[in-house]
Amino acid sequence: MKREELTEKILDIKREKGWTWKYICEEIGGMSPVLVVGALLGQMKLVKPLAAKAAALFSLSEVEERMLNEVPMRGAGTPMPPTDPLIYRFYELVMVNGPAWKALIEEEFGDGIMSAIDFNMEMVREPNPKGDRVQITMSGKFLPYKYYGNEQGIPDYGFKES
Repeated sequence: MKREELTEKILDIKREKGWTWKYICEEIGGMSPVLVVGALLGQMKLVKPLAAKAAALFSLSEVEERMLNEVPMRGAGTPMPPTDPLIYRFYELVMVNGPAWKALIEEEFGDGIMSAIDFNMEMVREPNPKGDRVQITMSGKFLPYKYYGNEQGIPDYGFKES
């Protein structure tokens, strides 16, 4: 069985049972709903205890349970630019705001990147009389570039200089 087939099986069971992602995440627990759903959609891995919970919930085989614990090929199957309108909006946010985010992060932290591995994300519904809003909070560790081959007196890392 391929990972895509396992994802389709999980989605079929979710649909047949009438489960919501909220229900599934409450049953599996243990980490952010974004990570749990991402794993069930084939983009993340579940640690062994959570893979076991997911396997029990979805009545999966031992092989399928092990597949949930494997590191997937992240991003596979998503065309670039994305064609799904919701996913495209995130792509558009990065394309439009990315240069400003980059400039502001570099000014505040130095020469580096924001980690998407040492990272937290939370999504909540924000009630609003003009229409509810999606609030997404991201927090990634700043990772400075390492300056290799540097001479004496040149910093090792790209932290903000005074």
